[in-house]
Amino acid sequence: MNFKSIDAVLDKVYGWLDHLIVMLPNFILSIIILIVFFFAAKIIRRVFIKVLNRTYKNPEMTNLLSRIVFVVVMIGGAMLALSVLQLEKTVTSILAGAGIIGLALGFAFQDLAANFVSGFAMAAKRPFEIGDVIEVNDIVGTVLSMNLRSTEIMSFDGNQIIIPNRILFENPLTNYYRTKTRRIDLSIGVSYGENLDDVERITKDAILGINNLLKTNDVNILFKGFGDSSIDLEVQYWVPYETYFEYLQGISDGVKAVKKAYDSNGITIPFPIRTLDFGIKGGQNIGDALTNNGTTKNIKS
Repeated sequence: MNFKSIDAVLDKVYGWLDHLIVMLPNFILSIIILIVFFFAAKIIRRVFIKVLNRTYKNPEMTNLLSRIVFVVVMIGGAMLALSVLQLEKTVTSILAGAGIIGLALGFAFQDLAANFVSGFAMAAKRPFEIGDVIEVNDIVGTVLSMNLRSTEIMSFDGNQIIIPNRILFENPLTNYYRTKTRRIDLSIGVSYGENLDDVERITKDAILGINNLLKTNDVNILFKGFGDSSIDLEVQYWVPYETYFEYLQGISDGVKAVKKAYDSNGITIPFPIRTLDFGIKGGQNIGDALTNNGTTKNIKS
């Protein structure tokens, strides 16, 4: 029987036991550190949730950010516990490995990382909230939910659209709901034979009589130019904007009011027409032109 081998094994075991006894206080201290950091992380998470609920009022975003805070605090506690156990090399290896993995994931998931960063930035700036009506890249709808990767909106025709946060962050974004009001620009055309001063007065009186008109803002009548068959004008007025339907109703009320006023006062909204000018100036009557020529021709336009 080889007693030397047995003695070597026993010496190794005794060495481990001696090291364990020496490190036992540090081991107990490490356990205490983890327990303290666990309860501290829970307290910090609760405080963080209260602060975010008062600031952002977004449950999904608040829960996700609070979990991240909890994990970060626990990682800090674990690193401190490993240091107490004199495992600095292990801590260094873990940090180096985490850095390499993070760099690799950053290159592999650039778009995903950009969406997360944009989500954090928008959570801080709060350009819109759930229930707001927004427009970005010709997409218009009501915000249904927000998270760190994307935002979900409901279009007015009932479709659910998921927009990456990077798109919302990098492109011009219109929030129609922030001011609770919206201007309507109503384009109209009237006959060249109308008195424009009368048109302006009658149009303004018609708009002032519609429902849901914001009296605090002026009604503006602007003549824009000479169209092919009419003199074009634009009517600008403001309506409340609690819902998109109110905006559409404001347009409908304006069209009905102006049409009724024009019919009552004999103002013509012309159909698109084409005038055939057979003279150098003026618009000669087609019957006179045919009589003067002494011939009858088929004229197509």
